[in-house]
Amino acid sequence: MTFDEMKERLSAIDGELEEIRAKLDDPEASTDELEVRSGELMEERTGLVAEIEKAEAAIAEEKRAMEDVITNVKTEVIEKREEIKMTDMEIRNTKEYVDAYAEYIKNGEDAECRSLLTENVSGTIPVPELVYDIVKTAWERDGITARVRKAYIKGNLKVGFEISASGATVHTEGDGYVSEETLVLGTVELVPKSIKKWISISDEALDLRGEAFLRYIYDELTYQIAKKAADELIAKIEACGTVSTTTCVGVPKIASTTVGVGLVAQAMGQLSDEAANPVVMMNKATWAQFKAAQYAGSFDVDPFEGLPVVFNNTITSFATATTGVTYAIVGDLEQGALMNFPNGEGIDFKVDELSKAEYDLVRIIGREFVGIGVVAPGAFVKITK
Repeated sequence: MTFDEMKERLSAIDGELEEIRAKLDDPEASTDELEVRSGELMEERTGLVAEIEKAEAAIAEEKRAMEDVITNVKTEVIEKREEIKMTDMEIRNTKEYVDAYAEYIKNGEDAECRSLLTENVSGTIPVPELVYDIVKTAWERDGITARVRKAYIKGNLKVGFEISASGATVHTEGDGYVSEETLVLGTVELVPKSIKKWISISDEALDLRGEAFLRYIYDELTYQIAKKAADELIAKIEACGTVSTTTCVGVPKIASTTVGVGLVAQAMGQLSDEAANPVVMMNKATWAQFKAAQYAGSFDVDPFEGLPVVFNNTITSFATATTGVTYAIVGDLEQGALMNFPNGEGIDFKVDELSKAEYDLVRIIGREFVGIGVVAPGAFVKITK
């Protein structure tokens, strides 16, 4: 019998025994037959009870085993989920996040980006890795910004520098006291300012999705902002006097009425000991005149003394420079300059759909907040006319 059939039979036996007990109370009943039948039923009942208890024990054991299996399966599922759970950095590389970030740039709504992240990110949402790579590439495309040290300090950044210091003294036993060092210090303050660049794009370009849209705007705006940052640094170098003050480092200069193959070597001679990796910065037109001087004299020498040449066309060319105007700069950008990004190197965007709506154009404004400064005396030398 099955378990249910045994339970039904046990119920039937109990019912029949109840009837027998009722009949035994009747004086006219045949007690012998009833007692024999009662004994048979009790014997059968005892066997059934034993079988039922055995079956119940087996069912309980099977249930426990099944619960263990279920528990193990749940544990494995949880562990598997933990293994495949993506980090925020991995999520930022997904197409879903890239698409959501592109829409955030367009409409300023970041809810979809935040919903995809595994952690509750406060403040500015993180950019997709491809955007980080575009920005990094833009800063490295410009030979100047690629070499300048970068900091990420909130607010204004003050950088101390040494104006002058007395040297060490050899002290012979029995001589008089050694004079205390005379140290004069200065401080350059890097005050962040916004560098902005805007472009107008068509409605069709705005309809671009995900990565295509991000590359379209970041490639152009980020490079132009980086280029402007380099121009600002050049302007600050040109604005420095030849002697350090308490608020501005000194930048020596040499003057020449002609472009000659020895000019860069002369400038290197004016650099401080700390300027270990100098480059030559100039207008491309000036570079051509240095090369012309080399070829005209049939000199088998490098007019740039083996230094890398970095082009920046905001530096006045030799041909158009007037007396006293800088037409080349020799110096160590890593040692002598600093750019501070209080909000990181990422670009903030604003989308203006109204100003040129009648032309079916949308204006996108990119903004970088950066402090730029010359922070080491003697790290640069200007070559002037």
